[in-house]
Amino acid sequence: MNLQENAQANRMKEDVRFLTEIRPFRNYENIESLEKVVSYIKEQLSNINVGHAEQKWLAEGNEYKNILCSYHPQKQKRLIMGAHYDVCGDTPGADDNGSAVSGLLETIRLIFESKPELDYGIDFVFYCLEEPPFFGTKKMGSYVHAKSVSKNKENIIGMICYEMIGYFSDEKNSQDFPMPGLNLIYPSRGNFIMTVGIPEYESFNKKVFKGMKNKSKVPVYNFSHRLGRSLASMSDQRNYWQFDIPALMINDTSFMRNDNYHQLSDDMETLDYNKMSEVINSMMRCLISLN
Repeated sequence: MNLQENAQANRMKEDVRFLTEIRPFRNYENIESLEKVVSYIKEQLSNINVGHAEQKWLAEGNEYKNILCSYHPQKQKRLIMGAHYDVCGDTPGADDNGSAVSGLLETIRLIFESKPELDYGIDFVFYCLEEPPFFGTKKMGSYVHAKSVSKNKENIIGMICYEMIGYFSDEKNSQDFPMPGLNLIYPSRGNFIMTVGIPEYESFNKKVFKGMKNKSKVPVYNFSHRLGRSLASMSDQRNYWQFDIPALMINDTSFMRNDNYHQLSDDMETLDYNKMSEVINSMMRCLISLN
């Protein structure tokens, strides 16, 4: 199977459609809506005969769930890939973070359809409670998961977080920057995807970046700078750093490009599903290169 050209844009669009049409919105207060997401993820996994597990914890008296599945669970070496499925407030959350949930589902579909020979296994995790008011606390689903695997960290290659991977623009000056001088390094058009990490894990960062960049139909850039740590820590990868596990984020630069960030306008029609699918194709090549 040609992993480089197999991601299905239409399949990803239907995932995002389902997620963004859930009402009330899938934030931490709407437990039934979060359960609809859980059921949908389980259904998609069942469709390709992939088993799953639940990881549960309590926050403010409510029970929340991570959904987990594994490829090559018998392998000692592990890679973790994750995306959060909750949204911030009353928003549809197409880019944040329906795009990433769709991307993770599509990665799982491709892996289990093609069954590539890897010398490591992959643990896929769909997280809850990434968004406020739990962001930065030990109630984040990714903190719960990171802590649970920390005893095995010597066998973990690293963690790859999908966070907002669907918004692109070919318009000139559609890309903003958080620090002076970055406009001399990166394009002014927001039509690229980024690997975002921190210098402490530069070796892992470079492996993922080089793996994704190779033959990619979507430009891939890398960001790893000590002054940009706060920006690099804006999703679930941050919790793996606390246990000294290499981790980075795959990101479309979020509010540096997408004005719909945490807004009601973050709807499915704003995303570019063809480019989203190419991001996943690039990741598939990366996963092969990590062998």
